[in-house]
Amino acid sequence: MTDTTQRIFLSYAGPDQAWAEWAGWQLQQAGHQVELDRWHWRTGDDFVQKMNLALGKADAVVALFSRHYFEPKRWTREEWSAAVALRGRLVPVAIELLNDDDIPALLAGTLRTDVHGLDEAAATSALLEAVHGPVPPTGPVDFPGAASADAPTAPDAQRPRLPSSVGLPEVWNVRRRNPDFSGRETVMGQLRTGLLSGRQAVVQALHGMGGIGKTQIALEYAHRFASQYDLVWWVDAEQADQLPVRYTELADRLGVAKSDAGSEPNARALLQHLRTRHRWLLVLDNAEHPDQIEPWLPEGPGHVLITSRNPDWHGIAHQSDLDVFTRTDSLAYLKGRISGMTTEHADLLAQDLGDLPLALAQASGVLRSGMTLDRYRRLLITDTARLLQESDVRDHPAPLAATVGIAVTRLADDGHADAVALLRLGAFLGPEPIPTAWLETARPRLATIPGDPDDPMWLRNALQPLGRFGLARTDYDAFQIHRLTQAILRTQTGPDPVVAIRDDVTAVLAAVDPGDPRSPADWPAWASLTAHLTAPHVTTALAHQAALRATFSKAAHFLICSGLPRAAHDLSAALHQAWSTDLGPDHPDTLTCAQFLGHATVELGDYAKGHLIIEDTLVRRRRVLGADHPETLHSANDASTNMSLLGETVEARRVQEDVLARRRRVLGEDHPDTLNSAHNLAGLLNTLGEHVEARRMNVDVLERRGRVLGEDHPSTLASASNLATSLDALGEHVEARRMQEDVLERRGRVLGEDHPSTLSSASKLATTLDALGEHVEARRMHEDVLERRGRVLGEDHPSTLASASNLATTLNALRKHVEARRMHEDVLERCRRVLGEDHSDTLASASNFASTLHSLRQYPEAAGLLKEVRASYVRHFGAKHPKTELATRNLATVLIAMGRTHEAQQLTGRKSDKGKRRFGRKRR
Repeated sequence: MTDTTQRIFLSYAGPDQAWAEWAGWQLQQAGHQVELDRWHWRTGDDFVQKMNLALGKADAVVALFSRHYFEPKRWTREEWSAAVALRGRLVPVAIELLNDDDIPALLAGTLRTDVHGLDEAAATSALLEAVHGPVPPTGPVDFPGAASADAPTAPDAQRPRLPSSVGLPEVWNVRRRNPDFSGRETVMGQLRTGLLSGRQAVVQALHGMGGIGKTQIALEYAHRFASQYDLVWWVDAEQADQLPVRYTELADRLGVAKSDAGSEPNARALLQHLRTRHRWLLVLDNAEHPDQIEPWLPEGPGHVLITSRNPDWHGIAHQSDLDVFTRTDSLAYLKGRISGMTTEHADLLAQDLGDLPLALAQASGVLRSGMTLDRYRRLLITDTARLLQESDVRDHPAPLAATVGIAVTRLADDGHADAVALLRLGAFLGPEPIPTAWLETARPRLATIPGDPDDPMWLRNALQPLGRFGLARTDYDAFQIHRLTQAILRTQTGPDPVVAIRDDVTAVLAAVDPGDPRSPADWPAWASLTAHLTAPHVTTALAHQAALRATFSKAAHFLICSGLPRAAHDLSAALHQAWSTDLGPDHPDTLTCAQFLGHATVELGDYAKGHLIIEDTLVRRRRVLGADHPETLHSANDASTNMSLLGETVEARRVQEDVLARRRRVLGEDHPDTLNSAHNLAGLLNTLGEHVEARRMNVDVLERRGRVLGEDHPSTLASASNLATSLDALGEHVEARRMQEDVLERRGRVLGEDHPSTLSSASKLATTLDALGEHVEARRMHEDVLERRGRVLGEDHPSTLASASNLATTLNALRKHVEARRMHEDVLERCRRVLGEDHSDTLASASNFASTLHSLRQYPEAAGLLKEVRASYVRHFGAKHPKTELATRNLATVLIAMGRTHEAQQLTGRKSDKGKRRFGRKRR
């Protein structure tokens, strides 16, 4: 690298990509090393990582200032902020006229180079001077009014051209740009890169379902890169036999048509002309028949952009499978179009509409006309087709409901009865991918699918037309129908066909066997099935089907085991209501559903409501099944666990000891349910301060579970975590740390990083690090767990509150006393509201808050809290319980600090050891 060569990172907004290509090419020609994302980064790369690496090694960041550049939520903000933070490396180049209000205050005083409005030679000179610095003149300076003697050289056909702020190509028939176009920056960049990938005619096909925005992307591309072309021509290619006529119009415009020749000879003359011409773009919109289009694709150094519902352009064009908006793009679109819409409301609407661009545009129009969001969302469920028939979207020929109806009619008219039947069957499943293996397995029992059930090609023959008409996305092992297409089809299906279709859907779902809902190895298969079972229209319609009751129950169990309590609760609640009506509240299937509903309610942190459901289920099972029935013992085990969470630890122990004895007698020592009771009892002993016995039981259960279930089974990992907790309580922190690190690694691998059990392990490890004095790393871990628990479980979930309390305690240890106090005060208020005054977590939070108050020398407030904590412990556990004794010692410490030594001595029954006493902390 020479002294003058610099490593330059080009920072720009997506709509200004043509400018970025021009600036990057000019800087490369000047000998610099340029990093431009569209040239050097591949699809799938980590954008943030790539950006940080590029910024870190760059000698300069050339920022192309425009109004787009400073729009909120663009990555450009991170790029220029990083450059400013690194000082002196930001080179601002304005590519359009900007007012002071357009530029953030942090950059308002920064000198910038303006290149907008300049010819290419002057703009290139200004760009290079901005990077190199000003160069004094070496000869006479021209009179300002003199015309330049040097005309710019003819541009090379392959290099980027200076984008022009005015004017369009001389040959141009593209309609007006859509001012509401937003998002799609990644697609736009990939499209541009694809079209620049070769010297001869590059054909790029954008394919996807109706309403997904193919035409809008092609329109935006044509306008955004208009400056790079001399000819841009838009052709409606839906009727392939009319292409020669459309081509003749262009041939006439170019002067190569002959008035006495027919359309085909003139069209071929155009193709011959384009072979020798540079910088042209031909857009073939709505081209649906690749075999009929291929003979009319031009050759030569230009670009062809095709939009199509048909995905089968293999061997003809480079293909881009266009998906719906990203959720980020949906939110930006809705908030930009509907004044005052919050992010939360936009997210709900985007979810309902499946992020489909046309549906978002239609919804925006309806909501701007005065309909409330709540009413729109209700109508979207009850009257989908009618609602989606309303549209004032100017740039789409038909509303979504009509678009779907037209495609289905054409499908039927073309003789694809099997495809129509499969489409309607898929409409009554969920909006997630439908594995083709399910349909193959259930085919002999499907009454609504015409044709020979033994035909090995039936599914392929039915799926191909669905993909070609843009009604479904098809992959090698699954197909998917958009949720709005499904909703429209359901509302357009009469009552008699609906009954038969639902019977077929039941046959499909009942034939699926994903395996054990408790086994992580089977969770991917369960996730695929449950995505359909939990779709609201599926649950409502099929909950009454006897053939699916076992499948529904297992799905609820899977959702609990895999750490998805909200989904488990919603599914169980719907099923319990339906089955209580159909079967009665005491039916075994209803009681199984009630068990999962109670479990899910507790997992969501609503211990009081969960207690009512669990106790009711236990009473009913005892009456219907008997006290020793395994299902009754399940309910008794759940009751004990929830008692512990409610702070009723002594009674929870009594119940669990009884369940353990019964399970040993009925099921045997090594049965997984027996081991679960032993595990839970060991946890209760630890809570009650009987750490030695808890350790003994945990060692025994861990050995048995490892032998019976396997070392990486979730239950085995739970026992290992429990044993580490016992070791921590016994002061064996080094061994506890080793075990917790091992459990955390394995839980992350087996269950996932955000599973509640994985987060529990991370929280326990952070607590152990605190005990070892490694407060900085403990703080980092507590902060990470707090953020994850808040996102996964909710801000007021007891586990989230425990993490906040632990983090505050760590901050106190790091002498961040003021911040610790603020957090403790907030956590205590929420614990009192969520859990109650006397709950063990509330009391632990109060104790930890008192510790911080002691550090701040706010002794009276600390003493008041500790008196309340100690009184509660005395009431529930007695004066000799370890928790009571810890609270007593802490209160005595505060009293001594207040000079009330005699009172402290009376409280503890011994003389003060002032100067040596340390404030004990309660971790959760």
